[in-house]
Amino acid sequence: MAQKAALIVFAHQSPASFNAALRDAAVQELSGQGFRVTVSDLYAMNFRASATQDDIIGDLKNPDHFQYGDETMRAWTEGRLSDDITAEQRKLEEAQLIIFQFPLYWFSVPAVLKGWFDRVLTQGFAFSLQKIYSKGVFKDKKALLSFTTGAPESMFQPDGIDGDINVTLWPLQNGILNFCGFQVLAPQIFWDPVHCPAAVRAQMLEGWRARLGGLLMEKPLTFAPCELFDLSFQGGFRLRPEVKEEQEAQPFGLSTGHHLGKPLPPGDQTRAPSAGGNRK
Repeated sequence: MAQKAALIVFAHQSPASFNAALRDAAVQELSGQGFRVTVSDLYAMNFRASATQDDIIGDLKNPDHFQYGDETMRAWTEGRLSDDITAEQRKLEEAQLIIFQFPLYWFSVPAVLKGWFDRVLTQGFAFSLQKIYSKGVFKDKKALLSFTTGAPESMFQPDGIDGDINVTLWPLQNGILNFCGFQVLAPQIFWDPVHCPAAVRAQMLEGWRARLGGLLMEKPLTFAPCELFDLSFQGGFRLRPEVKEEQEAQPFGLSTGHHLGKPLPPGDQTRAPSAGGNRK
C-alpha cells in the first residue's frame, strides 16, 4: 500500500515565527501518522511570485501579445513549464493532503503564496472548462488553510470592524481551492498570536496538534455543486430557476457567495455542517 503524502506550503519569512512552530507541529504529527511530509518553504526557496513569460521554456505561441493563461496551458501540455513550477506540480500531484500555512496579509495571503497559486495552478494541470468546482481535477485531495491574524476574533465578526471572516475566506476557499476541486477542510485560524500571552500560544499549538490527529476524518466544508447551475453560455452559468425557487423558502442564502440577497449561512466558510445539515 502506497505511503500517504502531505504537502505543506509555507509562507513566512522567519524560522522563529509562530507560523514556523505551527508548520513544525504539522510535520511532526503527520509524520507520526505515517505520512511522507514535504514542505515547500517559499521564502527560503526564493520562489518567484511574478507570473511572467520566464515560466515557459521555448517559443511563445503569440510573442506579440503574451497571454499568460493560454501560454502556460500550452507549455504544460508540451512539458515546457519552468522547473520550479514543474517541481511544485509534482509535489501537489503526489499529496493527498495539502496545508497552506501563512500569516493573513491585507485580508489575503502573502504575495509569494499568491504567486504560488498563480504559477502552479495552471490551466490544464489544475482546471479546465470541463473540470471545475465539484467536477474539479483535485476532487480526491483535501486542502486546508492554516493561518495567523494580526487582529482578535472579535474584529472579524459580522458586526466587527474588519467584517465577517466568512466573506474574507470566500475568494481563497471557493475561488481557488474549491474551484480546482479540492475537498476544503475548515480553516485553522490562530487569532492574533503576537498579542497573546505565551501560555495562550501554547494552547493554540496543542489545539492544532490535537486537530491534526483526526484531520483526514473531518467532513469538508460544503459548496454549491455544479449540478445546481446551468453550465452553458446560454444559461450564463447561473443557478437553475428551479433551484432559486427552492431557495426562496430558506432563511439563509445558499453560501457566502450565493447568498441570493439573504443572510449568509452562519459559519459557511469556517466550519463543516453538522451530520444532519448539508448545505446544498
